[in-house]
Amino acid sequence: MPRKPRLDAPGLVHHVIVRGIEKRDIFLDNADRYDFLNRLSKVVGLKNNQLYAFVLMPNHIHLLMRTLALPLPSCMRRLLTGYAIYFNRRHKRCGHLFQNRYKSFVVDEQTYLLELIRYIHLNPLRAGICEDLGALAKWPFSGHAALMGRVAYPWFEMMYPLVLFGSSYASARKNLVRFMLDGLAKGRRDDLVGGGLKRSLTALASHEHTQMVVYDERILGCGEFAEAVLIALEQNNISASSKISSEIPLDKLIERIAAHFDLTSHELCSGTRRRTVVKARSAAIWIGIKKYGFSANEFSEALSISRTRIYEILNSGRGKKESDGIEI
Repeated sequence: MPRKPRLDAPGLVHHVIVRGIEKRDIFLDNADRYDFLNRLSKVVGLKNNQLYAFVLMPNHIHLLMRTLALPLPSCMRRLLTGYAIYFNRRHKRCGHLFQNRYKSFVVDEQTYLLELIRYIHLNPLRAGICEDLGALAKWPFSGHAALMGRVAYPWFEMMYPLVLFGSSYASARKNLVRFMLDGLAKGRRDDLVGGGLKRSLTALASHEHTQMVVYDERILGCGEFAEAVLIALEQNNISASSKISSEIPLDKLIERIAAHFDLTSHELCSGTRRRTVVKARSAAIWIGIKKYGFSANEFSEALSISRTRIYEILNSGRGKKESDGIEI
């Protein structure tokens, strides 16, 4: 059966898994790992992609990222091709380094974002590379160390996950540790490694009144989420491995959204808490980041609000509601 094309568009969150060919190691020492992190830093951050979790295991890699300006295939091609050339040259080998093509799954972030962050970052503990959470917090080849503030990776998006755990760094990290410990107690979540809807179909089939559910092996989420993703991609004429094309500058986007709410651009960017401005600001953030790939940093500067506030708006879904019916 032919492989389905990848699903990708600005704003989608992906769980990416890369494995070494024949389960061989793809990192032989820390020099290899730091080289990979250096390459990773060049394809994530800013407007490219937002990386929420990662781990470099001896023979495989997990990444959890939101694609923005740089489509997933372009990102992974730059990352993996360059590293494979480096690895072969350094270790005097030839041939393929990675097993087939990498796996990627579009993720329903409302349901699975935190579960995947935990699953990915617990890998070194489950494999015996780190003996406990204290050691994991110091291990620089996992995003957990960045979330805990033990290593600084400017290209790693730690603010978005942390704001989901607490309103301050201290409270967020305390709650994160509890969340990780709870995950260890629950055991492995192998259902997070692939598309999740096959399990939904199996569950429904056990009931007397079975209903049809949209299933796509490229999507980890419920039937409604899968259907929404597929419809959105089709309506926007987004084929696999493409992105929404837009040449609209940020100031023009803000101007048009302000006009929709009978505001001026100055009012929208004033940082005020007036009800109409709050609605317009939520809509601007949702449309600009989710649809057109602008970064949280750009909106923070343009709208005079903090990145934490921006992520709260994105996570609450208010922007989606306020953006209904707006044509740009």
